[in-house]
Amino acid sequence: MRALRLSLPPPRLLLTPRLLAATLVPVLLALAWAAGFAWFLRVAVETTEPPPPADGIVVLTGGAERVETALHLLAGGRARLLLVSGVGGAAEFDELARRAGVPASLADRVTLGRGAASTRGNAEETADWVQDRKIRSLIVVTAGYHMPRALAELGRTLPGVTLYPVSVLPPALRGERDAATLRLLAGEYTKWLAAEVGLTAIVSRGDERGHAPNPEHSNAEHRGG
Repeated sequence: MRALRLSLPPPRLLLTPRLLAATLVPVLLALAWAAGFAWFLRVAVETTEPPPPADGIVVLTGGAERVETALHLLAGGRARLLLVSGVGGAAEFDELARRAGVPASLADRVTLGRGAASTRGNAEETADWVQDRKIRSLIVVTAGYHMPRALAELGRTLPGVTLYPVSVLPPALRGERDAATLRLLAGEYTKWLAAEVGLTAIVSRGDERGHAPNPEHSNAEHRGG
């Protein structure tokens, strides 16, 4: 007798809802991250309109031309007071004024904040300064790529204060961006996302001075940001 052979269909992979979710969710998250990063890259190089007059200015140190930009705004009458948050080393106002080309007579309108070593620290230092001086509107000066996270942190510590961003375009971002710069920008974008969902303590540990490189060429007086 000839033996009968049964032809069985190949086993099928059962795509359960749980397996489908486990497959699709990481892909969707990666696509959302990439789309957001494309937006972030545009923000990093955007220029801002001149701000309206305000009660004060804060500049978050950590990169080229930030302090100079803030001092020019102060000298131009955009605000009556300026906080330089995150000043490091032995930098003094006379040296900052000389580099920016503004009068040394502005010294009595400028506060050098030396207590911040991270963006979260900048926000806390700024909140104390704003409260002491009863400031209700504030011009914020930092690099464009750093502005989203700066505004997120400042908005948390300064409820009720109107913020006017003034973005500085670092020299390193004015030309072609290499792979190293893109990696640094991706890191800053991820830090901003973490700050937006309230993970500021985790972000700040990676934001301390000397922990991570910066896509700007920092000067000696810069510490925070």
